Amino acid sequence: MPDSTAVNTMFARIAHRYDMANRLLSGGVDGWWRRRLVADVRAAAPREVLDLATGSGDVALALARALPVATRVTGMDFCAPMLVEAERKRAAANGLRAQVEFRAGDALALPLAAASVDAITIAFGLRNLADRARGLAEMRRVLRPGGRLFVLEFSQPAAWFRPIYFFYLKNILPTLAAWVTGDRAAYEYLCGSIGDFPGHMALAEEMSRAGFARVGVTRMTFGIVALHEGQL
Repeated sequence: MPDSTAVNTMFARIAHRYDMANRLLSGGVDGWWRRRLVADVRAAAPREVLDLATGSGDVALALARALPVATRVTGMDFCAPMLVEAERKRAAANGLRAQVEFRAGDALALPLAAASVDAITIAFGLRNLADRARGLAEMRRVLRPGGRLFVLEFSQPAAWFRPIYFFYLKNILPTLAAWVTGDRAAYEYLCGSIGDFPGHMALAEEMSRAGFARVGVTRMTFGIVALHEGQL
């Protein structure tokens, strides 16, 4: 499992170029993945939404544009430089409908009361938790009965695509990332974390063991990303 201090330090180093790197390294497809997540959350009609590992705030701000005015969205992250980027983007954002705020918080010890939110989103952050079982337990604790968890995360690709994908992760992506961010080591870690992460069925089982019911999975882009949804 990742080391929390090392992960925090790594994201602090790349915060100022994080969005640019995401767009380049995914060929822009990451925007479609997030739009699918936002559409599923919108269909659930939550009143209080927590976006964990919010990073530079892309998902939280997209939710604030898509959800009704009466909805409240909180973006939470334990990396202060990432929250600075999120606040900067919020100040410049147009078309926000729901209330949105950003605050510090660790997914392994959420500074929230039990049963206090209707929906939790976490996009590309679950694999960076030092203890996934503990993180999932915390998410379950703060969700209200009937609440939903949405996990958008890298997964294991279809067998035919696996050689191409892992060649890209190992040999091409770190070099491109070093050019964009100046930090090859950070993206070597991130690429390794993708390869070590469970496939979609194994993650669905982890969510079920954590107490989530009716766990559904939508695979995208040849299986390299999966959107998991579980309900209390």
